[in-house]
Amino acid sequence: MVLVLAQAAGGAYAHDGVKATVTPSTASPGADVDVRVQGCKGTTGAARSTAFVADAELTGRDGGGNPLFGDTTLRSGLRDGTYKVSVTCDGHDHRDVGTVQVRHHQEPTHRPTHHATPVAPVRAGGGGTAAFAAPVAPGVAQTTSESGLGTPYTLLGLGMAAIAAVAVAFRSSRRRTDTGGDGG
Repeated sequence: MVLVLAQAAGGAYAHDGVKATVTPSTASPGADVDVRVQGCKGTTGAARSTAFVADAELTGRDGGGNPLFGDTTLRSGLRDGTYKVSVTCDGHDHRDVGTVQVRHHQEPTHRPTHHATPVAPVRAGGGGTAAFAAPVAPGVAQTTSESGLGTPYTLLGLGMAAIAAVAVAFRSSRRRTDTGGDGG
């Protein structure tokens, strides 16, 4: 009889390499979480916890070294605390192989010093239009005035447009002359 108990205990230790990681590791009730499981040899499984609305269905690639992934939602009525995560894979139950921390909204311990959104034009394509589309930001060097590029750039643009118009007219008149003389 002692031999039978020893075999059962040995079988349980053979599958202890399974580990579940919940991301984010600390979340608010009702939040969506991702579950990653290492140590399963198959390609499917399930992660369960009293904190989950439903089991996280796990899938992955072939091979024992590849993790399984799944996602689920935390129950909305949970109290703050640590909840255990168990996994079923390879035909075995792996109890308490991970945890998830549940915390109701907490104020951050520090305030970020950077802005979440840009405060100046982002110079990413669009030519010079970014300077016109965005408001003037304090402390950022401006390459234009509030009224536009100014007279020198306006005259330069008009001059280039005039040169282009003359070139098109000249080229069109040469074609007319070349084809008009032979067709007579």
